[in-house]
Amino acid sequence: MRFHRTRFLPITAAGAAAVTILAACSSGSSSSSSSQSNKKPITIGVSVSLTGDFSADGQAFQRGYNLWASDVNKAGGILGRQVKFIYLDDKSDPTQGSTNVQQLISSDHVDMLFGPFSSLITGPTATVAARYGFAMIEGAGGAPAVFNTPSNKARHNVFDVSYPIVDQYDPLTAWIKSLPAGQRPATAAYPIVDNPFTIPPEQRAQGQLEAAGVKTVYSKVLPEELPNATSDANQVAASGAQAVLLGSVDVPTVAAFMKAFQQQHYNPKILAATAGPDQGAAFLKAVGKANATGVMTANGWYGGYDNPQSKKMVQEYIAKYGGSPSDINSDVAEGYSVGQVAAQAIHATGGTNQAKIIQYLHSGVTLSSVQGPVQFNSLGMNTKPVIFVFQWQNGNYAQVLPANAAGSGSIQFPKPNWAG
Repeated sequence: MRFHRTRFLPITAAGAAAVTILAACSSGSSSSSSSQSNKKPITIGVSVSLTGDFSADGQAFQRGYNLWASDVNKAGGILGRQVKFIYLDDKSDPTQGSTNVQQLISSDHVDMLFGPFSSLITGPTATVAARYGFAMIEGAGGAPAVFNTPSNKARHNVFDVSYPIVDQYDPLTAWIKSLPAGQRPATAAYPIVDNPFTIPPEQRAQGQLEAAGVKTVYSKVLPEELPNATSDANQVAASGAQAVLLGSVDVPTVAAFMKAFQQQHYNPKILAATAGPDQGAAFLKAVGKANATGVMTANGWYGGYDNPQSKKMVQEYIAKYGGSPSDINSDVAEGYSVGQVAAQAIHATGGTNQAKIIQYLHSGVTLSSVQGPVQFNSLGMNTKPVIFVFQWQNGNYAQVLPANAAGSGSIQFPKPNWAG
């Protein structure tokens, strides 16, 4: 579930209503902005999952967009113009997302488009945007399929401010390969829920570990809805794999695998998942704090990230919504980053001309965001991201890789036994 990652605090349905709101972007005004101060707001259209399977992520994205917008409008808007969002609920459905983008462009006449949640929806909606020459700046569509569509190859209109999904496991596999041969897992299993978010990083990790001598004893793409996770988990347990890299999109899938593993008295040395463990309190509630210990995942942002822009956003988020830094869904940071990148492009090009914005974002310029530096390659992938690996340790969501990153802790290896 970039199809993506659902993370942390739940958001009420009331707070997720599909409404048009005033919000805004970056800051500062130039000599030309004063002449624009009385002009209409910059309208930004978003098809986002406010209901349906992806609603937790979609609502978190909306919070990130709104927080960014509030900050920018308070600072005077972009080029002296306030920003207004138009949100349409895609109900977690790609077809509805495409319909929404069509409406936002042709009926609502928005000036800019921001991306939805999940690669599953980003790909088709970006194709619609491309037909109208619109850039789609997004933060949750990092699967290779999003960038390899014919429309994007022809028009290059998609720009993902987050890390490319295919690289998600790279820090973890590099660490595994660095272990002494006697400590390195000898076998690995790759149960993969069928989704554009899960398959690329799982297959890449499998190839990397096989090249390092880690034998694959189970590798299977499972149905997206996964009607019987227990049966599949039992097959993984029967394989005896010393490492399990689970291609998952939500907490229930990871919880079902972990429960089955416990019942089979199977405890791999390494247990990691593409999504689920990053959902904070929701994950702990589903699996229990003690059993969560040792479980790993990867992401491009976390509440304790040592980045001045990120720290400021975290403070503002807590002041508005409460909680602690570790409670903040990383979708919030992804949404906020989309706004920051768009603001920098609008400032640099002097407006919202889509052709100029697309050309600017493809110029090789390095931009800044709460997630770190952003620079796009010819397909719109970010070539400058940092990928962090996290491990649950006694109820704490500990950042453990890269080992030289600020605040990085030690990996608990092998994973502790189940609590009960």
